[in-house]
Amino acid sequence: MLCSFIHEIRYQDLPPPVRAQAKRCLLDLLGVAAGGVTTSLSRIIRETALEQFGVSAGGPRLLFDGRRSSPAGAALAGAMTLDALDAHDGHVLTKGHAGAALLPALLALVDGGRELDGRGLLTTLVVGYEVALRAGIALHRGACDYHTSGAWNALGVAAMGARLLDLDQAATAEALGIAEYHGPRSQMMRCIDHPTMVKDGSGWGAMAGVTAAYLARRGFTGAPAVTITDKEMAELWSDLGGRWRILEQYFKPYPVCRWAQPAVEAALGLARSHGLKARDVVRVQVASFHQAVRLAVREPRTTEQAQYSLPFAVAAALVRGRLGAAEVSEEAFADPEIRRLSRSMVLCELPAYNARFPGERWAHVHFGLRDGRMLQSEQYPARGNPENPLSDQELGEKYHTLAEPVLGGPRTRDLQAAVAALDRPGSGLAELFELLFRPVAGAVSGKDSKG
Repeated sequence: MLCSFIHEIRYQDLPPPVRAQAKRCLLDLLGVAAGGVTTSLSRIIRETALEQFGVSAGGPRLLFDGRRSSPAGAALAGAMTLDALDAHDGHVLTKGHAGAALLPALLALVDGGRELDGRGLLTTLVVGYEVALRAGIALHRGACDYHTSGAWNALGVAAMGARLLDLDQAATAEALGIAEYHGPRSQMMRCIDHPTMVKDGSGWGAMAGVTAAYLARRGFTGAPAVTITDKEMAELWSDLGGRWRILEQYFKPYPVCRWAQPAVEAALGLARSHGLKARDVVRVQVASFHQAVRLAVREPRTTEQAQYSLPFAVAAALVRGRLGAAEVSEEAFADPEIRRLSRSMVLCELPAYNARFPGERWAHVHFGLRDGRMLQSEQYPARGNPENPLSDQELGEKYHTLAEPVLGGPRTRDLQAAVAALDRPGSGLAELFELLFRPVAGAVSGKDSKG
């Protein structure tokens, strides 16, 4: 059943909501990638991909860069560029992210020589989501450790690779097994406690998945993918093509760890309901779940630390009235008001919130005000889940906020239009790819200019 789904599903088989969701995921991911391409993380990994992963005259191009690497190198660089800004979509039961690996790997596979139209691109992306998300849920059920997303999104990448490389049933199974075996089972909470550029492992997942498909095509064999073959996981795979896990994706309004976002919502909600400014607040206490209060960096020195800091995210949102890429960049680190609130914030773990994780993430806050009052917020979930979704307008605004400073207004709008046109009959990929792979001078050379 799985092999048939991977290879035989076509655009006309996708329900209209799934088609629309694929385009929403694609546009959102491209905005995040554009926002991430000017980071130090992205520059380092792109140079490394060129240096260590081969350069081919006909190989795939690096995202928003244009230089050519190998499929594995382009997938690695693209996924880590996208992961550089923690604003991409996710799924609560996987406690992680599929799209950050899937889209860059798909682009690397297709730009590497595979003929595909717009509808084929969207369909293959859906295949990747459906496999990756089920693999992620299965791995979290069966593994005792909390691993990064690359451990399971690699299987979604391998499934897309098997489809695009026309692997037979046996080779497809080997590709999935190779990807699962070599997917990075790195410890996520280590990165939570010590945020660095290693982040969520999606770059390694993309690289492992692409490489697995090419290895399987040559006859390389892999250990069985137990997330698929284990009898206890059978029900997860029995509804392929009936239940669409891509519709369960959440979209982030803010470029910080999802676990911090309920507290941000609670703090902003309390401030707005009482007409408060940050200067009115002497201290903040946050009650949330265990994993959220582990996001405890108070005075970040890097954007990675800022993106994995609950106190800094809440403080920056209160002071600036917003929480975007600028608020997790070096420009914000020295803001005295943000530093004051972040340093003094008290984080408390609430058992009731622990019991609702990972299916739900909740928080509430208390403010101690300068006039002596104590205020408590309502209980807030993270925003952007299927039950409290971001509207298409909100997603579009987020995309423009992230992309325009890097790509400029015309290219940002043209890219959005190209994504919107992908599902038209006969729509090709030439226009989309020209916009995606044209170099952004500031990202490649460090100069301040827009592509």
